[in-house]
Parts: sequence; C-alpha cells; structure tokens
Amino acid sequence: MPKKLAVAILNWNGKSWLEKFLPGVIQFSTDADIYVIDNFSTDDSVDFLRTRFPSVQIIKNDKNYGFAGGYNEGLRQIDHEFYCLLNSDVEVTANWIEPVLELFEKNASIAAIQPKILSFTNKNYFEFAGAAGGFIDNLGYPYCRGRVFDDVEEDKGQYNDETEVFWASGCCFFIRSKDFWDQNGFDERFFAHQEEIDLCWRLINSGRKIFYTWRSEVYHVGGGTLNKQSPRKTFLNIRNNLSMVLKNAPFPGLIGIIFMRLCLDAFAGIYFGIKLGFPHFIAVLKAHFSFYAHASGSWKKRQKHQKNNFYQSEWLIFRHFLGRK
Repeated sequence: MPKKLAVAILNWNGKSWLEKFLPGVIQFSTDADIYVIDNFSTDDSVDFLRTRFPSVQIIKNDKNYGFAGGYNEGLRQIDHEFYCLLNSDVEVTANWIEPVLELFEKNASIAAIQPKILSFTNKNYFEFAGAAGGFIDNLGYPYCRGRVFDDVEEDKGQYNDETEVFWASGCCFFIRSKDFWDQNGFDERFFAHQEEIDLCWRLINSGRKIFYTWRSEVYHVGGGTLNKQSPRKTFLNIRNNLSMVLKNAPFPGLIGIIFMRLCLDAFAGIYFGIKLGFPHFIAVLKAHFSFYAHASGSWKKRQKHQKNNFYQSEWLIFRHFLGRK
C-alpha cells in the first residue's frame, strides 16, 4: 500500500546532485515513497540510480519537458495524497516531513506548504529561492520573507512561525495531489521559473491557502540546473512573470499593472545589460516578444474570479531600489 506522501525529484543530467543529496533524502524520508522523474537526461543518471539506489522508483520522461512539463508528466504516474516536489540540489534534515503533514491534517483549507529554506553554502542565511515564504507586490514582483530582490537576510529566528503566504517555493513544494490536478498542474508554457507562483495564485483565486512552516527546514544550493547569471533565466523570469500577471491579476487594474511593468522592463533591460552583459538586454527584449505571442493563450486561461487583495506590499521596486528599504 503506498504511503500518503510521494517525494518527487525532477532530474536532468544531475547525477552529481543525486549522489550528494539523495542519501539524505532516503535517510530522513521513511514516511514517504521516493521517486526520481528523469527528464530525458543524457548522462548516466538513470543507470546510476538503478545501481546505487534500488529503493528509489524511477519515472522516465520521453523528452526534456522543463520543470513545469517534466513534473506534470511524471506526477501523472504517482498516486499519493500528497506530493513533495524537491529539487535535486536540496539537503533535507531530520523531521523535515512530519511538521508539514501535521499542518495539512490540521487545516483542510491548505493546498500547499513550504519549509524554511536556507542556503546550503551559507547556512546562517536564507536562500534566494523561497526563504521563509513568498509574496508579490501590487505590480506582480515576487519577493520572500528573508529575501527581497537580491538582498538576503541572516536567519535570526525572525520568521520562526507558521503563517499563510502567497506562494511556496518550487525547490521544496508540498501540495495535495487533488489541488495540483484540480488546477491542471503547472502551466507547461512556462517551461521553468515562476510556474509555482502561478499555480499558487490560481489556488488562492480558487479559495485555497498557501502556508509556510519553520518547523521543517532544508538547505538549497540554488542554480543547480540553470545558473542565476544565465540570460535564459532572465528571459524565462520576465516572460513568465508577465504571463502570470495577465492570467491572474484582477481586471480592470490589470491594465495599469501591465503598462507599468512594460515601462519598468525597459529600464530593467538597460540595467541588466550594464550589470550582467548585453545578452541579458537581448533576453529582456525576447521575453517581451514571447509574452506578446503567448498573451492570447494566457488570457484564455484566466479563471472566472480573481481576488482584489492579492498583494501584501506596494511599489516594492521603488521602495527597495530608490528608498533603499
């Protein structure tokens, strides 16, 4: 009989990460069945898994579907009440599962939960991708408790709580399988980046809740598949964020949000070009053209109802970069 929780690790040419972190996942996940969804790797990840970790169940995708499509394809073959979508470059800790399942059992309105996410390379600090739970501002810019844009806080216990948040990080993402499939999973057009924020926004618009708990703790390397300095990452983040806003933000305020974002992205393109190099400027341009190409499809995916109080902070980009807050 399968256990309630399936820990699903999406792998693409990540043998080194599996070798480093999978033993800990196995050691500290006795209450779960462990799966590796292989996204058509070209290294010897699958043979390595079969030899070294025979208890881990392997699902092989027939091509690289990206993060969004890769998980959708793999999770269709996993029949459990709860999923934990776990990056291959995450170190888990003892008792990382129990507090999450307890919170699910205690509150049936919770759809998704994330643990406290700290940096593997600097364990006293929060990690960029998720930290202590995610929010967005009134223009749709995502941020976290413990991380605003590139500024990351030291963990001093300031977020040792269990609280409702706006989005849970995809690097360690617990979700009820029913909620995942009620929303038809991730939007596969995103390929990778911010698909979990889009899913959480859809869940909230449907009346469900997203939570963070400090009682579960993991350490994330970050950039294991796509480096932070990659122009491809710049492209995906900007395009997907605009598409997500178009899909989920309430109308008619949506018009002003999109207009402001397009204007601000012009400055962002110049800033990225100067700071990170000309390919990042080109990536911003490509992201906009791709957003326009996807706009009709994004509009068709809008739900019947959108919550007006979707944001927890106003004008974050101006207060952070101009006000230095």
